[in-house]
Amino acid sequence: MADVANPRARYRRILRFAGRYMVQAWWFELVLPRFGLGALAARGRTRRLRTIARRFHVLAVQYGGLMIKVGQFLSSRLDVLPPEITKELEGLQDEVPPVAFPAIRELAEIELGVPLSRAFEWVDETPVAAASLGQAHRARLTPADALETGFADVVIKVQRPGIEAIVDVDLAALRRVAGWLSRVKIVRDHVDLPQLVEEFAHTSREEIDYLHEAQNAERFAADVAGDARVAAPEIAWERTTRRVLTLQDVTAIKINDIEGLRAAGIDPAAVAVEFADVMFDQLFQRGFFHADPHPGNIFVTPVVRPAGDTRHPWTLTFIDFGMMGEVPDTLRHSLQQLVIAVASRNTGQMIDSIRAVGVLLPSADTIELERAMTALFARFGGMGFAELQKVDPREFRDFAKEFGDVVRSLPFQLPENFLLIIRAVSLTSGMCSSLDPSFNVWDAVEPYADRLLRDERGNVGRAVVREATSMAGVVARLPRRLDDMVTRIEDGRLVADVPKLDRWLKRLERMGRRVVSAVLFAGLLISGSVLRAEDLTIGTVLMIASLLPLLHALFAGFSGGRGPHD
Repeated sequence: MADVANPRARYRRILRFAGRYMVQAWWFELVLPRFGLGALAARGRTRRLRTIARRFHVLAVQYGGLMIKVGQFLSSRLDVLPPEITKELEGLQDEVPPVAFPAIRELAEIELGVPLSRAFEWVDETPVAAASLGQAHRARLTPADALETGFADVVIKVQRPGIEAIVDVDLAALRRVAGWLSRVKIVRDHVDLPQLVEEFAHTSREEIDYLHEAQNAERFAADVAGDARVAAPEIAWERTTRRVLTLQDVTAIKINDIEGLRAAGIDPAAVAVEFADVMFDQLFQRGFFHADPHPGNIFVTPVVRPAGDTRHPWTLTFIDFGMMGEVPDTLRHSLQQLVIAVASRNTGQMIDSIRAVGVLLPSADTIELERAMTALFARFGGMGFAELQKVDPREFRDFAKEFGDVVRSLPFQLPENFLLIIRAVSLTSGMCSSLDPSFNVWDAVEPYADRLLRDERGNVGRAVVREATSMAGVVARLPRRLDDMVTRIEDGRLVADVPKLDRWLKRLERMGRRVVSAVLFAGLLISGSVLRAEDLTIGTVLMIASLLPLLHALFAGFSGGRGPHD
């Protein structure tokens, strides 16, 4: 990896690269259109982007570090970037030059405190993977360690020597570039780039701490323990440190190895659907998700199912848990509502959900956005990636210009934790499109949204049942409490605090009304359910009518107000 010993040269080259293409973008995308030369600028746009991608590929492979992460993100965007560009960058998933094994051996032995020949029965000096921040080698545990862990074949992941210094340099360069971009009004008004860089910095530092990754792996495995679709490797803790991670070898068919999948009798299109659903579950249900699901981190593992089991005869096995994200409960609920809105093509609900997520500021006037989203759904809604490729590029360009103008006019921001969510969603989308060019994200979202709706309704139903159960308890206890009060009055043991007594009597009156409503609800519901078998219309009307006293019984107490000591 270049410039490990010369961080200043690395820093300057990254800045020169960014500065050069920022000036180019400013000239072609802002200056020329103002002089009526927009068509000329647009005509050479693909060629310019391909050149940038090719030169960035060279830079990232030569320099490694965090530059690889940027390239991996771009290479996954098959759904929005031309294939010429993604093709230039896709090799960044696997083609990072490996570190010579003697350097890896030296670092690992310092970390483990023993020679590798004692720590392991054998270690393969040829790396199985060379990533931007670390390098992986197959190995086998000693018989004693294998007996303790329950597995023998492992993969040792060792940090690249000097990677911590490289990450520091790359982050310094990214901070400088973010500062440059923040001086551009349209960027500054819409996104806090310095904050995003700091979030990225935090994630990057966690990623090079292998103890943190091991903890993430165990948490992920616990989260998916009951999900037969997903698997994760176990950790050999005795052979794991901050810079060396030893985990069970779960190598199988790489998820983007389409020929390998077909040779194993596995349909890539089915893998795309299952992968999307698994990632949706992580993002919108569990709230703890794999934020780096690129092809090198996911295997498709054939499994033998019991007779009669109709599930897929394979699992999705995740590795590399250095970059994980968490979705807070409030944000997860907002994202669920957004998924439901997108699936139902409900633009009004979608705008409300975007506000709730925090992307749009409360002051945003969204009338034009709602109109543009309605037009988007009307024209392109339901289309898969392959269908979109057949659309006239001029239509895309005209729509993108109009839609882009609307979006740029709105005050939006990226809330905390959102960078990893965007990364995970974009990698998932790109992966599914590469597995199946006809993959239709609508087909994946709609059944998932239906499930979310059912869960949501179930939660509401459970809340109503809890409240009704509570009311039933009050009704059951009320006669005894009234009898106790009368007894205390007869015995002269009731001490009357007039203000408190007045409040208590008012509460008792309200409670009595709610009890009557509860009894009325029960009577109507039971009568309706009995009569429904004989007279569907009358029975249904009675059951519907029972909702009115039910609502009064549940919520009347909230409208009457409460004193400070109620």
